[in-house]
Amino acid sequence: MHDPGLMSPRAPEPVGAYPHARRVGNLLYLSGVGPRKRGRKEIPGVTLDTQGNVTSYDIEAQCRSCFDNVRAILEDAGSGWDNIVDVLVFLTNMKKDFTRFNTLYAEYFAGDGKPNPTRTTIEVGSLPTPIAVELKVIATIGS
Repeated sequence: MHDPGLMSPRAPEPVGAYPHARRVGNLLYLSGVGPRKRGRKEIPGVTLDTQGNVTSYDIEAQCRSCFDNVRAILEDAGSGWDNIVDVLVFLTNMKKDFTRFNTLYAEYFAGDGKPNPTRTTIEVGSLPTPIAVELKVIATIGS
């Protein structure tokens, strides 16, 4: 049976021909998730000039929005935050943003006594929209 993928009514619309997530067995694979909000043109934490170039950005606002979007996709797919097993982080400015990202990440994953997901963080030259962070997540779902 072909799995058409899962779309969350709360997550931002994809910028290409892909679903928010696909389930394979008891694993849920999320497509890259950025900080955009569904149905909005402005991006949390991003200021653009009239030509659409980034003039400033707030990495904390973007990270929190990314985490909110990931949570919405997981919940709408029947999984949850505690089911995350792996996170791939894309940052456009590792030197400037890694320390703050790491602190925020710890807020979302620390203190519950459960093991944190594995994580890889890499720097990329740019992302498809004018954002500074994107997350790729794998979580468990069902039994």
